[in-house]
Amino acid sequence: MIMLKKVRLIDPASRTDGIRDILISEGKITKIGERLDLDASLIARAKGEVLKILDCEGLCAAPGLVDGHVHFRDPGLTYKEDIATGAAAAAAGGFTSVICMANTKPPVDNEDTIVGIIRRGRQTPIRVYSASAITKGMEGQELVDMKLMKECGAILYTDDGMPIMKEELVREAMLTARRLKLPLSFHEEDPQYITEPGVNHGDVAGRMGLTGADRKAESTMVARDCKLARETGATIVIQHISAKESVDLVRKAKKNGVRVFAEATPHHFTLTEEAVSLYGTNAKMNPPLRTEEDRQAIIEGLKDGTIDVIATDHAPHSKSEKDRPFTQAPSGIIGLETAFALGMMNLVAPGHLTLSQLISKMSTEPARLYALEAGAVREDGPADIILFDPEKTWAYLVPQSKATNSPWLGKSLKGKVVMTICGGQIAYEDTRAFGERRLPIGAKLKEI
Repeated sequence: MIMLKKVRLIDPASRTDGIRDILISEGKITKIGERLDLDASLIARAKGEVLKILDCEGLCAAPGLVDGHVHFRDPGLTYKEDIATGAAAAAAGGFTSVICMANTKPPVDNEDTIVGIIRRGRQTPIRVYSASAITKGMEGQELVDMKLMKECGAILYTDDGMPIMKEELVREAMLTARRLKLPLSFHEEDPQYITEPGVNHGDVAGRMGLTGADRKAESTMVARDCKLARETGATIVIQHISAKESVDLVRKAKKNGVRVFAEATPHHFTLTEEAVSLYGTNAKMNPPLRTEEDRQAIIEGLKDGTIDVIATDHAPHSKSEKDRPFTQAPSGIIGLETAFALGMMNLVAPGHLTLSQLISKMSTEPARLYALEAGAVREDGPADIILFDPEKTWAYLVPQSKATNSPWLGKSLKGKVVMTICGGQIAYEDTRAFGERRLPIGAKLKEI
């Protein structure tokens, strides 16, 4: 049993933003009020639980974050990450729910693989969900048994990392997914417009002696899939949107009633292609970082609702892999532990989004999109809550992830998750941050 006292509760689902007390018991939120008394009836509901009281003055509480796009590399590539270490990184970043992508080894295209992922996920302190591949072996030739994969626990379909080039196969997938009432999530990069992946076709690539990835690789695929979604009525998600033309296409499709959603990553709304010159392979990703104009278009899309959710695309790789020459190194960076701070620094601080809007795009909206019981702080709802200090400056030094491939490693960030509670249990606690705070509780929870 946990009592959060005098916390600023920010809950976009109920439009709450004010000082509240929150009582948690048996995995649920038992009571929310402005001044909760610890009377006998409340304590009796704990059924023998120890009551822990946390003075949260100066802290904010929000629904646990939901990431619809992570790579935990399990099974088959666990030298990069596994479900346990990925979940630890997620909890440290304030995420209580994550959806693992299907590009494991073997891919998530069969019953045994997805059941194993879900089973291992249940052994972590957060909620780990799994996507199903769209095509067998993620080869873009034949659909998986989509009905079976849903029955086994898949909550979306994606060949993330691999574009599906056969239009009629995509149409068939959309029609099937619509019947099954699950979304399809698409990695939009046409290989005919890509010479070397991971860097934008532009000035930086030119200085490196490379051609890079043209923006048309993304925008042409976005245009095709928005058209197919309009024709089929399917719900689709455009992953890690990176180009201004793609943002415009999604905006127009939404206005025409297409059930298209878009996600943006923290790296795409924070960095530009110039980061490749600074961080090398730790700024190599697919789709690549693009220009300042593209970055601003993504921010505008987040502001006007064209881009619905923020997802990390957490993509761990080993140091030896990232130490290879640029064209030989794999694409992707880790992002779970830095995502919230980057949103605070690059979206909230400049006034692009309110704090409530940021939380909505990182929690309430992805929970709604993927039909998860998450994204809200409400009585009798699951006790999935983050506590954070919006003013706390901290250094990102030792990741919880196995991987270190981040341009922000060693950098100072602002906005710190200090506790993550999932299912009423503390999944992550930054005791050092509590100890440094000027509050009477010091570094410990009071027990009664």
